[in-house]
Amino acid sequence: MKRNIFFILLFCSAMFGCKKDKELLYNSQDNVYLDYTVKDTLSYSFALHVSQAQDTIWVPVIISGNRVNHDRHFQMSVVPDSTTAIATVDYEPLKSSYTMPADSGVVHIPVIIKGTDTTLVNKSVVLTVRVSGGTDFASLFNESIRTKKILFSNRLEEPAWWPDWQGELGDYSRTKHQLFLISSGTIDLGMVTGNPTAYEIIPAALYFISNFDNFLADPFTWVSQNPTKGYVLTPRNDGTGDYDFYSTIDPAKKFHLQYFPSVNKYLFIDENGNQVTTN
Repeated sequence: MKRNIFFILLFCSAMFGCKKDKELLYNSQDNVYLDYTVKDTLSYSFALHVSQAQDTIWVPVIISGNRVNHDRHFQMSVVPDSTTAIATVDYEPLKSSYTMPADSGVVHIPVIIKGTDTTLVNKSVVLTVRVSGGTDFASLFNESIRTKKILFSNRLEEPAWWPDWQGELGDYSRTKHQLFLISSGTIDLGMVTGNPTAYEIIPAALYFISNFDNFLADPFTWVSQNPTKGYVLTPRNDGTGDYDFYSTIDPAKKFHLQYFPSVNKYLFIDENGNQVTTN
């Protein structure tokens, strides 16, 4: 009898053990968030795009969850407490709702910023945006992953790539940045940190930095060798032996090239009164 009971139990165990496992399915609300791989703040300067009165920042909104075969809607709004930009003056107001197209996992939302405010020459403003679920998504993610800042002005801002090249360029200043843009041959050295293909951009970046170094070492030769760029050096009428460096198209914007007799050398002076050097 005990032996029969043993076989019955063994048979039942085998039957239950062979029962097909229930399929595990994704069963959570779909969310939306913003994604930038470098920083939570985007920097933009109309000083790099002098012919543009406005520009569009494309903000990627991504879903966490399933794609579906119909359109869905979410919201993106301005965060007042961390925004200094003025609606209609510095940016176009956002829409009340945005669409995630059918079968899509990401959509790029246009945020239109403006550079016509004359005060942007002397200051930067911040536009902070935050995405939320709207009618078809949840807002369960932390605000930090749903919120991004856009810092912009009509003056130069430190680019994200500068810290990666600070060993070659030295500390940042707007004057140094502007002179780099004029003389190097590029506006972007590219990112090295976290870039698996950084080795591909390093030779070109070092070439551009070398151009900048040569310019700082001898701006007089650079002017004579680059007449089509339209820059000139004219003596200051103050008896110092100093020069002004400027574009003939915009003569009001001058860069001070100071003479240092103790070393018989000319060096540019930045907005903070410091010498512009790369070391």
